[in-house]
Amino acid sequence: MIFPAILCGGSGTRLWPLSRELYPKQFLPLVKEQTLLQETAGRVVGKGFAAPMMICNADHRFLVDEQLRDVNIKAGEIVLEPAPRSTAPAAAVAALLAVAHDDDALVLLLPSDHVITNTNAFTTAIETAGAAAKAGHLVTFGMAAKGPETGYGYIRRGPALNDIDGVFRVDQFVEKPSREAAEAMVTEGGFDWNSGMFLFSAAAYLDELAVMEPVMLEACRKAVNCGVRDLNFLHLDADAFSKCPIGSIDVAVMEKTSKAAVVPTEMGWSDVGSWSALLDIAEQDDKGNAIVGDVVAEDVTGSYLRSEGPMVAAVGVDDLVVVATEDVVLVAPRSHAADAKKIVERLKREGRSEHQIHLKVHRPWGWYQGLDAGAGFQVKRICVNPGARLSLQYHHKRAEHWVVVSGTGLVTCGEKVFELTTDQSTYIPIGERHRLENPGTAPLHIIEVQSGTYLGEDDIVRLEDDFKRE
Repeated sequence: MIFPAILCGGSGTRLWPLSRELYPKQFLPLVKEQTLLQETAGRVVGKGFAAPMMICNADHRFLVDEQLRDVNIKAGEIVLEPAPRSTAPAAAVAALLAVAHDDDALVLLLPSDHVITNTNAFTTAIETAGAAAKAGHLVTFGMAAKGPETGYGYIRRGPALNDIDGVFRVDQFVEKPSREAAEAMVTEGGFDWNSGMFLFSAAAYLDELAVMEPVMLEACRKAVNCGVRDLNFLHLDADAFSKCPIGSIDVAVMEKTSKAAVVPTEMGWSDVGSWSALLDIAEQDDKGNAIVGDVVAEDVTGSYLRSEGPMVAAVGVDDLVVVATEDVVLVAPRSHAADAKKIVERLKREGRSEHQIHLKVHRPWGWYQGLDAGAGFQVKRICVNPGARLSLQYHHKRAEHWVVVSGTGLVTCGEKVFELTTDQSTYIPIGERHRLENPGTAPLHIIEVQSGTYLGEDDIVRLEDDFKRE
């Protein structure tokens, strides 16, 4: 049995402003109707696969749960890392959980934010790698190097394994190279891009980690054994995991082990690392443009134009990236599109919020979107999913006015519980305990006007919460 372990961390800063800290690229439908995470999980459902393990941070736990539920995939575990520790500890946690179910378990470690267009080639590569993993090899997948990319690591193939067709020993791992070094490797041949995907026996990986990173293994073991389960989540023990060294699986294990093997393959793979990379895999018009959303383009060539909000109009430009959201517009030549991360770093330094959240903020009960704000007030649109409810709460410094736009709301305000329907409204005084829930079968939409001396999200005191948030 293969236990998929899908890594759901990462902030995708090079795809800002669409990808943001609290809603990064793996949760976005960048290429197809499904999100990258949903596509990744969908590739490992079926015969031979256990239910996927999802490894993420606490901020994203409800997003992961909701997105899997939307495509009818049930996770085997949703594992919450209390702190980022890179891929080697994540692989250790996955191996420990897998071997607890099956002594002979194989772990398939997958990033959640990659695109694979040839699923048949993906399945064939997994089958080939599975034979090597059962024989004790730690297998990675090498993508055919189509050019001298400097944003990828490389794998140099060694001799073929005698007993398994299509698998080679790893001769060398090469970190992201200079342009000259990348050109030399492509010219020489025998090098593949390092995809960051791995398949190995759980027991074999743990044995190697015990020799190479014993402190890491012990910290992960304690974090799992002392972890706490609630709702659909496994919270790794924070104290134990904090003692775990940070390390990638490449550096901590694969570069040191004598068991490293690689399956070269071509599966239409991309790590979608920049807007320019997204243009390369997107459907293009006859002028080489990828156009998404409300866009009007005249005499435009070789450009990626996308709007998630206002209309974008472009005239007479070439090799450009324009991405518009409801609150941000990014404009860059394709050659500098990956430098969007520099804007993210600047926004962090300046204490702004556009790198972190969108105007529409997703919550486990639904979402809210900022509409307007000024001195002492702000206006939000709130959507509560059918059957969901917000926490029972109160605020120290703000009052709230609610107007129902559509649907039916059940309101708790102090000792009163009553229904509100379309065009009806109510007032929540400062300090009053209150709750909003949707007892209906259609989404509940309200307009909320907040007024007070402080309107931050941290002025929420939760008394009861279905989602066990603090």
